[in-house]
Amino acid sequence: MNSDDLVKFTEAAELLKVLAHPIRLCIVKGLIEKGECNVTHMQNCLKAPQSTVSQHLQKLKAAGVIEGVRNGLEINYKVCDSQAIALVIVLFENQS
Repeated sequence: MNSDDLVKFTEAAELLKVLAHPIRLCIVKGLIEKGECNVTHMQNCLKAPQSTVSQHLQKLKAAGVIEGVRNGLEINYKVCDSQAIALVIVLFENQS
């Protein structure tokens, strides 16, 4: 394995690590389906405390999977990583 391969495998492993949590996976899947939404909407959908949702959003943001766009007082999040989109679509393609 050459150094270019190692970089690719490392990047892929990091993406898998950040997606490997039920709440983060649910957030990304929901954002793919909805396009974008804010923390309050996610909190209601996930039935999770705002602090929990925010922690997971920060991890996804730090990994470059999602980005936030300020709209007045709220921030709407959307998925900006095409690999993450492709992975989540493949994971859930056979589920209704």
